[in-house]
Amino acid sequence: MNAHEQEAVLTIALLAAFADGAKDERERAEIKRIADALTGEAGAPQMSQLYQNVLLKRVNVSQAAAALTDPSHRQLAYEMAVCVCDADGVANPAEQKFLQELRGALSLDSQQVVQVDTEAAALAEAPLTDAQPIGSAMAQATMSDAEMDKYILNHSIVNGAIELLPQSLATMAIIPLQIKLVYRIGQAYGFQLDKGHIREFLATAGVGLTSQYVEQMGRKLLGGLLGSVAGGLGRGLGRATAGAAFSFATTYALGQLAKRYYAGGRQMSAALIQQTYQSLLGQAKQIQGQYSSEIQHKASTLDAGQVISMVKNG
Repeated sequence: MNAHEQEAVLTIALLAAFADGAKDERERAEIKRIADALTGEAGAPQMSQLYQNVLLKRVNVSQAAAALTDPSHRQLAYEMAVCVCDADGVANPAEQKFLQELRGALSLDSQQVVQVDTEAAALAEAPLTDAQPIGSAMAQATMSDAEMDKYILNHSIVNGAIELLPQSLATMAIIPLQIKLVYRIGQAYGFQLDKGHIREFLATAGVGLTSQYVEQMGRKLLGGLLGSVAGGLGRGLGRATAGAAFSFATTYALGQLAKRYYAGGRQMSAALIQQTYQSLLGQAKQIQGQYSSEIQHKASTLDAGQVISMVKNG
């Protein structure tokens, strides 16, 4: 995939991010930050310019789709758009209308899109209560601090490993797994939570669901790790490792934040939640290197089917 084709796919992802017209200022600011950050990477397209083009409606779906002639690239662009639309819950009517327009612009038939739509919706709708936690017994109020820390670490390693897989739907599993992690930690301290509460908790911390997904997918795409251009874990490993570090760190920081928040009876102010999350994120980035080999080993044992099953069935 050349730079022009990368720009087209990333433009489609950004169009999907704003398709519902309802992104609040926190999410818009976070997407802009991500665009600026990805622009700064060597060999990356001018994401900040793509962001401006989308926000100011200088580009539309048809124009972006016209740059993609390879069928596999068109399929990849659609997969990314579906995952972006479903990142904060099942696509709403405005997002569904956008995806319908995109299917037409990309000349995709129903057989090409039905599995993507079905799997993405299943991940977005996955219940909180069915799954078992990753790598340990169900979180309980009687867990010691050390056990809870290990529980959070296991999830962080798995989410870092998922970032190394080449499938776009695998990456979409990271956010639901983070939501389930927060749910189980809250449950361990006696709180029964729903997805709406958890999403607001993440938003208060400064973690935008759509923006996080755009960043994850952008790093994968720029690293040559997505879809048919992946060629296994060896390709684009530098950017892939950076993406794994990002997913490890955000998961670890969210888990530790949730532990403090629910152990303290949900008494933290919004400002303290944000401050604490940023502090924990910094700590997580510092320790991530200690677990890089475990993340890569875990990735070698996973495939997209297993990851999707973790979200849907535990």
